[in-house]
Amino acid sequence: MKSGLRTFFGIAAITSAIALSAVRADACTGITLKTVDGKLVPARTIEWGGSNLNSRYVVVPRGYAQQSMTPGGKTEGMRFSARYGYVGLSVEMKEFVAEGINEAGLSAGLFYFPGYGKYEDYDECLKESSIADLQLVSWILGNFKTVEEVKEGMKNVHVIAIDPRASTIHWRITDKSGKQMIIEIIDGKTNFHEDGIGVLTNSPDFRWQMTNLNNYVNLYPGGAKPQKIGEMNLNAFGAGSGFLGIPGDVTPPSRFVRAAFFQNTAPAQKDEESAALQAFQILNNFDIPMGVEFGAGEIPADIPSATQWTSATDMYNLKIYYRTMYNSSIRCIDLKTIDFSKVKYTDMPLDEVMRQPVTYIKIK
Repeated sequence: MKSGLRTFFGIAAITSAIALSAVRADACTGITLKTVDGKLVPARTIEWGGSNLNSRYVVVPRGYAQQSMTPGGKTEGMRFSARYGYVGLSVEMKEFVAEGINEAGLSAGLFYFPGYGKYEDYDECLKESSIADLQLVSWILGNFKTVEEVKEGMKNVHVIAIDPRASTIHWRITDKSGKQMIIEIIDGKTNFHEDGIGVLTNSPDFRWQMTNLNNYVNLYPGGAKPQKIGEMNLNAFGAGSGFLGIPGDVTPPSRFVRAAFFQNTAPAQKDEESAALQAFQILNNFDIPMGVEFGAGEIPADIPSATQWTSATDMYNLKIYYRTMYNSSIRCIDLKTIDFSKVKYTDMPLDEVMRQPVTYIKIK
């Protein structure tokens, strides 16, 4: 890996910003839709209101070699090569893939997990098996094709933080068999949770979020039935009154509840592309405007949205879809069109133009 020191200081800037303003970093929302024949389509948002994450898409060929970063401005951690080619969407540095899919159909992504996760302390004697948390997705996509393989492989690595001041992370892994797993490292211990509902946000931990769903057992799709109190008839004001009381704020617990109910009531689509398009519609509900991120008197960052991009992954047809805060048009990268034995490593901005042009309709 070239320019390791320069790269380290680049990530140090972003991790320090996250550490000092964690509330602006902890707003990723993940859902998983199903087609009528039971195929899974994982989708997610990624938020950061402090600055432009300069996200890029990366195309990684088979055999591409990387080395993990380590604390102290060094690049001397675990070396790993890609057994499988993959496409990823990165944040801040091209090495830090936040979401992606490999040619075997494995989907993987990272979600911020502030205040609850805790990795083991970095031990220089174990540097050859130590990998930075922000590079774990790259290692997973490059080396595994199933959730069970990832779980087994995690026994042989030590996940570390580059900057101990920064937020920790947890991960979501999904394969074509329909298995989805959440990985959380708490007090140095790696925990694996099967995600039976397909939802993930941020803190608290996954088990807490699942337990919290019981607080909303009263919610149901459709409308509430009329009631009578004394001589007065009570009727719903409009559609969707069965969801009256669903939390509408942007905290991770509230987004988890909202995502679970919106996803669970979404009609199954006929195919994976239709499910991906439906996922973008559902995730519109989780876009976070900049005004929520900054308190009175604070100057917002010069970006149009705290939700910087949204993606959906078709593991069966090997496609990853995305749209950004600058361009709401949905774009797609088709892995079947890529020869991962010949393609060169590629990284490109998600947006060629950093503002979405307005299309004017001519009326004749």
